[in-house]
Amino acid sequence: QVQLQESGPGLVKPSQTLSLTCAVSGDSITTNYYYWSWIRQAPGKGLEWVGYINYSGRYHYVSSLRSRTSISRDTAKNQLTLQLSSVTPEDTAVYYCTRQLVTAGGISFDRWGQGTQVTVSS
Repeated sequence: QVQLQESGPGLVKPSQTLSLTCAVSGDSITTNYYYWSWIRQAPGKGLEWVGYINYSGRYHYVSSLRSRTSISRDTAKNQLTLQLSSVTPEDTAVYYCTRQLVTAGGISFDRWGQGTQVTVSS
């Protein structure tokens, strides 16, 4: 039903800004009570949560990337965006767009995009 599709440049130069888009179909990104998170996985490493924007527009970023991260949404297009500035080769990773349902029973990561490879290199 709900599908998430990441897109954006596969190659970004160091010091530039990484910009990715997540197109959501099958449900509105404003639907209660969903959170929309960007998660990444660098080569040989585990999953790393980058940040989220929720159904009401509130957002939060992991402290280690907070100063460089911007997550926003376009409700008209039903899309999410991730901008990561001043990138370095350490930002090379597969980036995933995900959905979480937050209820009294807990947090469930119930949808994942296929992921998009981003390589930071000159």
